[in-house]
Amino acid sequence: MEKNKKYYMQSRSEMFGFIPENAKRILEVGCGAGNFSFQLIKEDRETWGVELCEKASIEAAEKLFKVINKSLDDALAELPENYFDVIILNDILEHLLFPWDDLQHLKSKLTEDGVVVSSVPNVRYIKNLYKLIFKRDWKYVDEGILDSTHFRFFTKISIKALYENNGYTVQKIKGINATKSISYIALGGLFNILFLGTQSDIFYTQFATIAKKK
Repeated sequence: MEKNKKYYMQSRSEMFGFIPENAKRILEVGCGAGNFSFQLIKEDRETWGVELCEKASIEAAEKLFKVINKSLDDALAELPENYFDVIILNDILEHLLFPWDDLQHLKSKLTEDGVVVSSVPNVRYIKNLYKLIFKRDWKYVDEGILDSTHFRFFTKISIKALYENNGYTVQKIKGINATKSISYIALGGLFNILFLGTQSDIFYTQFATIAKKK
């Protein structure tokens, strides 16, 4: 329960720089208590949210222009067509059973120049690799990359493919929330030396992406 409360209250400040400055109408799917989108509010901006948790959606509704208390699939019919400049999916795609279908459906909700901004956990994160390779373990937990509520797992390459295979052009993809552990930095550095510097993705817990519909 405490984990859920923490999850719904996250502000995700590391994602602010990925939101286009000129965005006027913004939708955040899985907005929680609305703390992230609330910080994006400007005088000429309209911020919407979709949130499945009723308690969190009530809190979000006090901060945002409009909040729909439904799953994404059920909320789609209430979202206007060709309306949003940005659709935000902060750690959402991994919770969806068929994320490719949802990305297809969301295209019609974007304006002509609209983009999807997302953060997605990186299953190749060095801590995960260490446990898989050296401890030979893949253990589901209450939060993090191997969260027991995750249906899908992604790498930097598969995140890009997810978008490109479903009608989007990836404009930017960047690792965020890099490891601060000296041990994992050293291990990752050695791994990179062995593979000629091609494994830099393993240092990041998530990848942030900006994708424009084709």
